[in-house]
Amino acid sequence: MVDADTSPARVRLDAGQRALAVGLVLSVTLVAFESTAVITALPTITDELDGLSLYGTTIAAYMLADLMALVWAGETADRRGVRLPFLVCICFFLSGLVVAATAQSMIVVVIGRFLQGAGSGGFAPLSYIAVRRAFPDNRQATMYAYISAGWVLPSLIAPAVAGVITDTLGWRWVFISITPLAVIVALLTFRAMGTITVPTPVERRPSRLPRAVQAAGGVGLIAFGLQSHHLVIAGALTVAGVVVAFPALRRLLPTGTFRARRGLPAIISVRFLATATFLGVDSFIPLAADRFHGARPIVQGFVVAGSALTWSAGQAFAARRGTRLLPQRGAAFGFGFLLIGAALTAPVLSPSWPLPLTFISWCVGGFGIGILFNPTTVASMSYAVDGQEGIVSSQVHLADSLGFGIMSVVGGATVAFADHTSLGLRGALGINFALAGLCACTGLLASRHVRTNTTSAYAAS
Repeated sequence: MVDADTSPARVRLDAGQRALAVGLVLSVTLVAFESTAVITALPTITDELDGLSLYGTTIAAYMLADLMALVWAGETADRRGVRLPFLVCICFFLSGLVVAATAQSMIVVVIGRFLQGAGSGGFAPLSYIAVRRAFPDNRQATMYAYISAGWVLPSLIAPAVAGVITDTLGWRWVFISITPLAVIVALLTFRAMGTITVPTPVERRPSRLPRAVQAAGGVGLIAFGLQSHHLVIAGALTVAGVVVAFPALRRLLPTGTFRARRGLPAIISVRFLATATFLGVDSFIPLAADRFHGARPIVQGFVVAGSALTWSAGQAFAARRGTRLLPQRGAAFGFGFLLIGAALTAPVLSPSWPLPLTFISWCVGGFGIGILFNPTTVASMSYAVDGQEGIVSSQVHLADSLGFGIMSVVGGATVAFADHTSLGLRGALGINFALAGLCACTGLLASRHVRTNTTSAYAAS
């Protein structure tokens, strides 16, 4: 890793670092565009292939493959450098696009989405590892902000573009159109990664991939259990999923994560709670806009688009503050804004509430998670031992993935439950918003234990 410069304002990146920066941001942008575009086209896909019963399975397959891939990519990068796992991931990603584009049945689409998740899951931890190894210490916070900003433009335009493509050319062209972009990004990024020094071999640890497979299997059981309409089956699968997943996650995450122990465990807990809070509100605002306000699809997407912009604004603000914004303070401020944003957004459940006010209120939540993400990312990577950055990077992204995944599973289950009971959609979404608020409150408590590592070595759990 490059030594810190005492005069960050005069630090200039060389040509290789600039090319790598562009490649890393474009890699994230590619994944973001693919994720949001495919979700937009998925209802049409299920209609044409008569696969509504596999709608949730399609989303779960992507998430579970993502979980396994991020663990494998992190540990492989520690052993072989970042180029090899990046090449493997981009090949999986491209093969998934081809499989889905040529699918004649919904089960083949599920396989394609699994392959896409196996590819895209490695990009996020590899980008963190690349930043840690290739950029000066005083430029890393800015690079993390740039990488996260790669989600902004796709979040704004991908739904509209995917909608137009689906309506005019057909849903298969959503996958086909992404393929040449993936090839271009692969060539640019793979070449730029040649500037990153391969780490010195360290003591070989047992592979963490079997634990990741076990955790993914457990989460999958929970997902399918919560979607079942039969109470006995739902309970049995959910309990079995917890029994399978919990021991694996305890081994994959730092010791003390579930207690938010001071240091890296608290950072990992905070990231899980932050992503769960954000998704618990963000993913259900469009549904509320549709069902309670009769909003058109383009309006539904616009209501949450502002949070993507303020997320990047929050990250930029935190990056500019640098070390003046302590990570525990950034985490506390972030959860505070998230909690306020969720509370101000909850009235969207009322048909009389103006949607423009929801747009503004959820911008507050987006700013909150942006403020939180940058300092916690920098603080987490301070615990990474040189040559073993993949362990910490994969733990951070595992927490992010679990936060998004578990809240989407739980939130989807409450909506499904409301569909065949007297709870009603308003009650289900109210429960989801309340769960998001509970996660934010818990995160405020956990943020007190967030600390940057002040030593030069850390033995990751």
